[in-house]
Amino acid sequence: MAELTGPLKNLIDQLARLPGIGKKTAERLAYHILRVSKQEALQLAEAIRQVKENLRHCRICYNLAEQEECAICQDPRRDRQLLCVVEQPRDLMALEQTGVYRGVYHVLLGRIAPLEGIGPEDLTIPALVERVRGGHFREVIMATNPTVEGDGTALYIAQQLAPLGVRITRLARGITPGSVLEFANKEILTDALSGRQEFM
Repeated sequence: MAELTGPLKNLIDQLARLPGIGKKTAERLAYHILRVSKQEALQLAEAIRQVKENLRHCRICYNLAEQEECAICQDPRRDRQLLCVVEQPRDLMALEQTGVYRGVYHVLLGRIAPLEGIGPEDLTIPALVERVRGGHFREVIMATNPTVEGDGTALYIAQQLAPLGVRITRLARGITPGSVLEFANKEILTDALSGRQEFM
């Protein structure tokens, strides 16, 4: 039985390392890349290169940005007294698509997960605490995912922020526990933002 070697095997192996991509899907993707024109394949490679070279984390909120600050932090129309804490940039984008929220964000770049060796110091939690301490926020919205780790992360942050006297709320539970924000539809997210509740 012939075995794959060389560039094709390497491409399949690299694609299989992506989250949610198994060996069979990686093979289908690799053969698709082989079938398309050279220009189309190189456009994909160039898009990957540009993402790695041109995107960074915003120095204020840790969202993805092409400059020192992301577009949201640069927008003078945003309510800078309202801060929404999310796990990942894709969660921020899901909330932005509702068109309801007009405050600013803080992206944690993950969630506390002791079983995976991820603690508060591995996230942007210290920067968040300093940001709230030095800012004039009237409310901090905990918009971590409604999972065990997400709830634990929100509770930890709320305990860190409690001495600062800021109002802390949690998204309403229109979002099913165990679900992930990026997969929730616009209506559910709109209800969750509008019906947020006191957290502590």
